[in-house]
This record gives sequence, structure tokens and C-alpha cells, in this order.
Amino acid sequence: MHHGGSSDSAEIFQILADEYARKILLAADSGPKTAKTLSEECDASLTTIYRRVSRLQDHGLVEERHTVDADGSHRSKFETSLEELHVDITDGQLSLTIETRDELADNFTSLWSDLRGED
Repeated sequence: MHHGGSSDSAEIFQILADEYARKILLAADSGPKTAKTLSEECDASLTTIYRRVSRLQDHGLVEERHTVDADGSHRSKFETSLEELHVDITDGQLSLTIETRDELADNFTSLWSDLRGED
């Protein structure tokens, strides 16, 4: 994903300037986590977590995974999809390049973990 000097790049910079958004990205980088777990790890209310996760999802920085627990209840878990972020300044132009994880490999790993009952 490549962002030139667009307003989208400015929005991503604003998102990354937010302390809670950064905490969520770091916490969700170690694997899919529920909003409740993110709330505890980031020391933030559920409302704050859902609001920040929504903004991160809008820009492809976090993915939502749906799981089914042993008792049949459905649960959403969130995982960071951001792998690398590069900022370049060339000829007076700012460009932002975002690299996300290979979705196919991640989806297979996540599916396999879910089938094995790993958290």
C-alpha cells in the first residue's frame, strides 16, 4: 500500500500520533486479542479501544478476526496487520509507504491455531 502526499497520509500520521492507537498496534502485534484484553493491556476503556480499533481498521492497520468459542459463542479478535511503515521526503514531497503482512499466510496460521484451540 502506498500513500503519496495525500490527506490519507496525514490521517495515518494523526492516528499514529495517538498514544492509545500505538498501544493497540503493539499489543495486537503478538496475535489476535479481544477488545477486553486490549482494554486491560492498554489501560483504556472499551469505548476507547473500539473507537481506536475502528480508525485503525479504516486504514488497514488492524484486522478483525471472528472466532467461535467451545461453547459456541462468537467473538471478535483484533490483530495488527502493519508490518512496516516508511516515510520518504524527496524533492519536497512526502510519501508514505505501508507494508502489511501476507494475509494468506496469516489467515492459514490463524485458522490452524483456532482449530488446535490455541489462544
